[in-house]
Amino acid sequence: MLEDISGEKIKEQFKSNSTLRTVTIVVGGLIVLVIGYFLYQQFIAKPANEKSKDATWAALNLIQKDSTDMAIEELNFQVDKFDGKVGGEVSQFLLAGELMKKGEFEQAIEALDGTNLDDTYGPAMVLGLKGDAYSELANYSEAISNYFEAAEVNPNDLTTPMYLMKAGLCLEELNNFEKATETYERIKNEYPSFASQKQIDKYIARTGNKKN
Repeated sequence: MLEDISGEKIKEQFKSNSTLRTVTIVVGGLIVLVIGYFLYQQFIAKPANEKSKDATWAALNLIQKDSTDMAIEELNFQVDKFDGKVGGEVSQFLLAGELMKKGEFEQAIEALDGTNLDDTYGPAMVLGLKGDAYSELANYSEAISNYFEAAEVNPNDLTTPMYLMKAGLCLEELNNFEKATETYERIKNEYPSFASQKQIDKYIARTGNKKN
């Protein structure tokens, strides 16, 4: 079920937005990754969160059905009800994703400012999604700041190169080609598996030429 959250309708919704297409990854993809991880770690490994688990699944069902407005209403209720508990924090992260689908990026940032996902990938995902929201607002400086901060949270082969890549693309938007080149080269040197998937050399060549 979780795989369906990032379905074609979400992709089509933002297909015409060049910034999202080049600078961000579809919100649903992030949600699938972080929520799948948290549901296992917190709701299976820690059954004490049973009530908030049930609440989160109810919202996920609405998200799966692309019932964005209903999902937002449910998530707002669960955030208030389970504030401070794992389910409440996950619901707040989900809420930010749903707000972004509606183009309500400032509201999404507000939701993320109050989100605390305290686990391996959680803090990075919160910062990264906030970076996505800022990039959609064309506030590339703030986006870059959040992406770089996200990349340094528990450095790993999954989130670190992904957010470095987004930072590099935003740096290009600001014509900071020297820093963008440096960022892409770091991906190539430190995260070769990710670099090969993104054909990182073409980005290095592009920004290197513009820099010169």
